[in-house]
Amino acid sequence: MTNLRQEFLSHLSYAPDGFQVKAMDSIDADASVLVAAPTGSGKTLIAEYGIARARSLGLRAFYTTPIKALSNQKYRDLQNLYGAHNVGLVTGDNAVNPEAPVVVMTTEVLRNMIYARSRALDDLAVVVLDEVHFIQDTFRGPVWEEVIIHLPRKVKLVCLSATVSNANEVADWISTVRGPTRFVVEEKRPVELEN
Repeated sequence: MTNLRQEFLSHLSYAPDGFQVKAMDSIDADASVLVAAPTGSGKTLIAEYGIARARSLGLRAFYTTPIKALSNQKYRDLQNLYGAHNVGLVTGDNAVNPEAPVVVMTTEVLRNMIYARSRALDDLAVVVLDEVHFIQDTFRGPVWEEVIIHLPRKVKLVCLSATVSNANEVADWISTVRGPTRFVVEEKRPVELEN
């Protein structure tokens, strides 16, 4: 276990689940990772570890979401974790601290930055693609595909989804366009759903 991971885990009041450990192993192996796990199972911890790794390298991390409301929520969550001065928010009509080491944005904003060859991508280490199942959306999927295909190859992906059913196929496709990508599937729900 790396010193970074020991430090990261020391702040938790619980031991990580097996799927979280496998995903962190992928990040430590400098591979992209796709995590398919039920809502509430702890996928966010994996995103936070990817961000921590980027920050430990003195590089930036972007956290992307499919909708602005979720971007605003993640912005607040990450501010609470890293401090307001370390987290930025960029949406179509709003930019707060865009030069921060951690920036939250919609996937469309990232796609536009890629096509504009934004200098903000120069020191980028990781992109979290939250709700990556949007890649299968008829209308919005192409935006996600364009980000995955055109993002500089040095940037690693942490892809999260509660509903993607073909994680192995998606990870295989990402591997063909970006390099090594591992998939981690967790089917156990932390809280069982009852009808």
